[in-house]
Amino acid sequence: MRQYVYFIIVALSLFACKNDNDESDYAYLGGEIINPNNNFIVLSRADQVIDTISLDSHNRFVYKLKNLNPGMYTFRHGSEVQTVFLEPLDSIMFRLNTFDFDESLVYTGEGAKKNNYLINEFLQNEIDEHKIFKLCQLNPEAFEKQIDSIKNNKTEKLNRFKNKYKTSPLFNKIAQSNIDYSYYSSKEIYPFVNYNSNKRNLLKSLPKDFYSYRKNIEYNNELYNTSYLNYNSFLRSSFNNIALEKHLNHSKEDCFNNTSLCYNLDKLNIVDSLVVNTSIKNELLYYFTISFLTKNKNIDNDNVILKSFLNKSTDDKNKEIITNLVHSLNNLKPGGTFPNIDLVNTENGELKIKSVISKPTVIYFWSNKFYDHFKKTHHKASELKIKYPEMHFIAINIDDINLNSWRNTLKRNNFSLRNEYQFEKPEESMNILAVYPITKVFIIDKDNSIVNSNTNMFASNFEEQLLGLLNR
Repeated sequence: MRQYVYFIIVALSLFACKNDNDESDYAYLGGEIINPNNNFIVLSRADQVIDTISLDSHNRFVYKLKNLNPGMYTFRHGSEVQTVFLEPLDSIMFRLNTFDFDESLVYTGEGAKKNNYLINEFLQNEIDEHKIFKLCQLNPEAFEKQIDSIKNNKTEKLNRFKNKYKTSPLFNKIAQSNIDYSYYSSKEIYPFVNYNSNKRNLLKSLPKDFYSYRKNIEYNNELYNTSYLNYNSFLRSSFNNIALEKHLNHSKEDCFNNTSLCYNLDKLNIVDSLVVNTSIKNELLYYFTISFLTKNKNIDNDNVILKSFLNKSTDDKNKEIITNLVHSLNNLKPGGTFPNIDLVNTENGELKIKSVISKPTVIYFWSNKFYDHFKKTHHKASELKIKYPEMHFIAINIDDINLNSWRNTLKRNNFSLRNEYQFEKPEESMNILAVYPITKVFIIDKDNSIVNSNTNMFASNFEEQLLGLLNR
């Protein structure tokens, strides 16, 4: 703690030197990373990398942004990402712990209060999401009344903050827009989260003005996409919903299936027709295509969605990624041989995965970025090991982090280091195994043949799948 106080004093002294300079279009950003995953952070704005900043021997850094364009910036450390709002003459410090990345993040210095406000709103939105999922079971009028109340409370809180502290028009606009787009997202997800399986009747039951805000929405505003934390999430939810309405107009099915090929083709077509901005369009096309591919159970449909995507996207890198993903999925069909990827064990020994598969095996993945999932899957695997001793369970950490950070995460949670591995080549192996989402689980037989390449440890029929393999 004493060292950190000294660091702040030195940094703020450095920041104070700005008064001797006539420039006014710059800001300072500094920080300390506790339990770092590597020795640098990457600073970006609008997906454009500004600089890779090295940490010193105490895992700290101070960086000056010249010719500052005020707005939201992104800093990445390992697999973790967070944002910071910067305006001219800001001198912002932060301190965070990678073991609890978002929750541990605290800002100090000139410009800190507005950033602490934004990070607290970000965390509150995560809490509100769970509440809103429950509210989605109410009838439309009752649901709307509840989320109106949530939005009004947030707006009142923002107004109190603006009255107490001097804030800029840009901050005010971003903060209010985050509230608005979070509210809009809640409305867009309502038909999907509501338990009513007859989505046609549900949409007909909505008040006529339920989506009245859509007439004022800009679907092509790149500034919003880079500045408003909830804008991107809103766009995804909105196009899901607009596609649902179109799909039900030509589909005879009352029971909606969000993994149907027809619905997902509708979604890509709507994005293509409504979004003109190239960056936003490519991002949405990529997101919806990869979401379909990772949930789809009918591999024959993969090539159909791929063709539609390639015809609409203009991003060559995304095209290559999606094409390679479809190729990987085709190679991971049941009955095929599981790829003999390179692993590293907890003693830093290199080996091939085939060398550790000698009986029916479950392979699951985890990341520090999804901490709750990491804990839940390990506890679930421990339970299943007792119930099914004939099965072998292998956990693979997908992060590109050092050996000590990986081992310490397991030890801190009292998990055994046995049957724990990392990819030797994370990016390459994740592409080969199409590891997305993180919940993906493989079931392999004793001969290294794939039984299921896309199941979930928490699926209702997961144990049935294990029994089916063991009773062959």
